[in-house]
Amino acid sequence: MAPNPATALDGLTAVVTGAASGIGRAIALEFAGAGADCLIHTRRNLAGGQAVADEAIRLGRKSQVLLADLANPADQDAFATAAWSWQNKIDIWVNNAGADTLTGAAAAWNFEQKLNALWQVDVVASMRLSRAIGAQMKQQGRGTIINIGWDRADYGMAGDSGELFAATKGAVMSFTRSLARSLAPRVRVNCIAPGWIKTSWGENASEYWQQRASAESLLGRWGDANDVAKLANFLASPAAAFITGQVIAVNGGLQ
Repeated sequence: MAPNPATALDGLTAVVTGAASGIGRAIALEFAGAGADCLIHTRRNLAGGQAVADEAIRLGRKSQVLLADLANPADQDAFATAAWSWQNKIDIWVNNAGADTLTGAAAAWNFEQKLNALWQVDVVASMRLSRAIGAQMKQQGRGTIINIGWDRADYGMAGDSGELFAATKGAVMSFTRSLARSLAPRVRVNCIAPGWIKTSWGENASEYWQQRASAESLLGRWGDANDVAKLANFLASPAAAFITGQVIAVNGGLQ
């Protein structure tokens, strides 16, 4: 009998970083819809995070919001401790939080500023949190960690953003493969590598990028956050019990 997607994560506790909007929000709500209690992390968007938590509660799950600046190692450590203490266990951990260097004031930063922000949040925080939580998961005898990479990291893309994201997300993808070996066999570690996903930047991108994103997918369209969330749900579920150490692209087929 095929598993029921509405109950695939029943009784599990999930933590999703950067979950107040975009891909993180979609993942958290996908988990809640499948039966998981969800801890919502955001750096400062408390209203957005609470809206996600309220929706998870409406679905019948426990949910709470925690604020933490994951560029700060002290905040990383405090967040990991508080997250574990919430339910005295964590079954699913998703490192989705990333520095936004494409929109807002950060878009005007120079290359070095952007590199530092991406390295601290996307790479260092993902590594430190994964190691800390992974060690506790190993002790409890089960768990799954999901990181977020980038489909172009293995191929490259010209320009400052291409260089920055290929280097940082490539590091996350390589780390995923090694951590999976360190935590096996009790804890599974995988990475999702999204392609052109229409989040806040994509909504306001120029016509050039709109056309390019569609042209570079075999399916001829942007992806959306739910496309990523559905894969995260699968990887977190018992249906993926024999999958670890993998980097899986969600990009409609890269042209």
